Parts: sequence; structure tokens; C-alpha cells
Amino acid sequence: MKKLLLMMLLLLSATTLSAKGKTDITFSNNAHDFGTIKADKGSVTATYEFTNTGDEPLTIINVTNGGCGCTKPEYPRQPIAPGKKGTIKITFNPRGRSGEFNRSVKVKVSSMKSRKVLTFSGVIVP
Repeated sequence: MKKLLLMMLLLLSATTLSAKGKTDITFSNNAHDFGTIKADKGSVTATYEFTNTGDEPLTIINVTNGGCGCTKPEYPRQPIAPGKKGTIKITFNPRGRSGEFNRSVKVKVSSMKSRKVLTFSGVIVP
């Protein structure tokens, strides 16, 4: 009987521990279409709103630049409390480019193994 009680307590403890400390990020939209933009227009910016849907504060560790110097990410450096919102801005400079583009950036968040992907696209005309 004591062994059964001990096993039940251990199982309950493991379940409680695994349920705590979860961070998760949910984006209201993870894709942006700039449409047609002029190459000499200057930079354009996409804004991605997110919510911390976990039960622990969420910290954005890094947002990649999409593989080129034409993309500049901005993101909050302070932890986001559970249930609170934040934004990630991606600024894209079309200068010197033309034609269709499809790019992505990856968002690394605290205590999450996989990265979230945000995409943006459009057509650049001279």
C-alpha cells in the first residue's frame, strides 16, 4: 500500500512539473504580402503581432535577417508576460532588386526547441 501511494505521488508530481513552465507564442498572422513596390521607394515594413499563450514569461532570443542585409528585424528585448501582446517588425529594403520575392525570418523563443517562421513577399518594379 505504501509503494502504491508513493508511486501515485511521484506520478502526480511529474505531471504537475511537466505542466508548469510552458512558453508559447501565437501570431495573429505569420505572412505579409507587400504587393507591388517600387525599387526606389525606400524601405517597407511588415508588422507581426503576437501573444504569449504560455504560462511563463516569454523572451525572444533572436529573429534572423532572412539571409541578406536587405532585411532588418526589430523585436522586444524584454520578457513578455503570459497573455500579453507584442510585435515584431521586419523592414525590407528593395533597392537594387527587381522581380518577385519570397523571404522568411525565423523567431527563436525562450524554452521552445523549434523556431517560428514569418514570411513576406511581393513584387519589386523599377
